[in-house]
Amino acid sequence: MKTINAITSILFTIILLSSCTPKMTFVTSTIVPAATGEVNVKKDKNKNYVINLTVQNLAEPNNLNPSKNTYLVWMESTENSAKKLGQIMPNGKSLKATLTTSVINEPKAVFITAEDNAEVQYPAGQVILTTRR
Repeated sequence: MKTINAITSILFTIILLSSCTPKMTFVTSTIVPAATGEVNVKKDKNKNYVINLTVQNLAEPNNLNPSKNTYLVWMESTENSAKKLGQIMPNGKSLKATLTTSVINEPKAVFITAEDNAEVQYPAGQVILTTRR
């Protein structure tokens, strides 16, 4: 009886873990050490990947050294080198920033750079946060 319960528990845990939304956590930044956040990725009914990004304690970009104007969010997948997902700006007392977007390719890593303007086509500024280990 104990063996059956153990096997049932293991199978339940495997099913539960496989149905969870993949989550990536940002590595602590040396540039903005107070910044924390995570990225949740979920596949939608159209087989796109919906990305929900949340960051807290992200310093204003003009407070960086050197000063920048904006933060841009990028992703890496197996299909391309870096794709711009959007722009974020921290606000409120918690300096929180969020972004929700969808993409065709599964993201392998997400990172945030500080840039002079949002029009750049490739990451050129400092990497502020990354999910790469």
